[in-house]
Amino acid sequence: MKVQLYVPPGGYFAERYSSDSMLPALGLDYMAAVLEKKGVDIEIVPSHVLGLTWDDIAKKIANETPDIVGATTTTENRHLSFDLLRLAKKAYPRAFTVIGGPHLNGTARDTLDHIPDIDGAIVGEGERTICELVDALDAKEADLHNIAGLAWRRDGVLVENGLRALIPDLNDLPMPARHLEPMERYRFHADVPGKGRLLCGNIMTSRGCPFTCTFCATPGNWGSHVRGRSPENVIREMELLRDTYGVRVIWFYDDTFNHNRKRTFDICALMKERKVGLPWYCEVRVDVTTKEMLAAMADAGCYYIGFGIESGSERICRDIITKRATIKQAYDVIEWCHELGIVPNPFFIFSHPTETWEEAMQTAAILEDLKPHCDTSAAIMHIYPGTQIEKRARSEGKIPDDFSWTTPHDKRLIMLTAAQGHAPLYVDKLTWWQISELIMRFAMGHKRHSLAKKIPKVLKSINSFKDFELYSILFLVMMKHKILRWLGLKPKVPSSGRRVPNADSHDSQSGPGCPA
Repeated sequence: MKVQLYVPPGGYFAERYSSDSMLPALGLDYMAAVLEKKGVDIEIVPSHVLGLTWDDIAKKIANETPDIVGATTTTENRHLSFDLLRLAKKAYPRAFTVIGGPHLNGTARDTLDHIPDIDGAIVGEGERTICELVDALDAKEADLHNIAGLAWRRDGVLVENGLRALIPDLNDLPMPARHLEPMERYRFHADVPGKGRLLCGNIMTSRGCPFTCTFCATPGNWGSHVRGRSPENVIREMELLRDTYGVRVIWFYDDTFNHNRKRTFDICALMKERKVGLPWYCEVRVDVTTKEMLAAMADAGCYYIGFGIESGSERICRDIITKRATIKQAYDVIEWCHELGIVPNPFFIFSHPTETWEEAMQTAAILEDLKPHCDTSAAIMHIYPGTQIEKRARSEGKIPDDFSWTTPHDKRLIMLTAAQGHAPLYVDKLTWWQISELIMRFAMGHKRHSLAKKIPKVLKSINSFKDFELYSILFLVMMKHKILRWLGLKPKVPSSGRRVPNADSHDSQSGPGCPA
């Protein structure tokens, strides 16, 4: 049994990111690891870092005749993955084509209904599902109904086998099969204060999130109960990346690295005991973060943390996002970061449901206050399948009843693929001019953003008059801000009225380069 698992040309996250900002798709690496352990002939094909063209992929599949061709997909790159599996089926019709990844949460039926070239979809954690699929196909079984977590067709009729139980102990999984990746081709570097740009590697130490942010797909994909690997298991992977692949910075991919207080302290203590010596980045929840915890993290090498503030409006945070954390708690964490030498990276979102211009300006005011002291990130609200935002958008008619996630360019939705990725944007009370104004106020003053470099991609991505109209407004707002800057003027943003965390000499406009 021969299996090939692909990342399509264009990358794992979105077309707007270059291959230089990519890290290995850990989901594929875990799938490959469990298949290799079974003795399966498995190959990982990250087309984006290998520089493979569509013709290259077609020739490879036709010449090597794999039994299974799999592709991973996020919502933002889903059409690239769809195209790859269409191409695979054309190149070698006997291959079983299967798709997996976070986008399949709630979209498996839609995907298979509209793309007959895809034979199956893996929903949820895929390690055990892919092993059972390989066993069934290897045994020439035509009926796959016993494989939980799989959607497929039987005699042309779509069958959804039901969800698979989550893996209770992640320590049972082998290490991701990075040895099957062209690791020397991944060139993601992180800016570490005082050390320069260092080669970065990614690790996921836990799966799941117990919180209920309405825009987030994590609880649907990984569950609301967080399952964490043991500290020993985590440190072993850090040492492997350091010693085998020359990694000098770790990016922890966990949604909430500090979800368990004891485990966080134990991981930090073991990093010190084993003298791992690698700086690292993680994302945390501020409402479960203490100064004592941050001090232990900093002492173990943490130099940068990300966390969501999301909005400057307490009403939006509490009633719309259902966020338990408060803005005051976030400000406390920022101040502790400055005291401990950690770069804080707060995230913000514009265009929440029911958000007014006045509430959006509260967010803009906090961004303006924090910009000299933090590495701030901001984006427009994206709609992802399986989230409360998607349900709301459908109930409000923002996503039509007959919408399919397989349609490349649905003119009824707002999608700016070159600027925001191929995910629908949620637009409610704010006008598009107001949203453009908010994003440009942030982007024009941020060191990481080069708007001019995006123009060629923007022009190529225009597929309708609506796209042209949306980008034209963005362009006009951008030119307005350029002229104001040229005249030495700056749009006035009222003060947030909040105490700015003490960071008089701190300028942290560097970091791991997390996309905003």
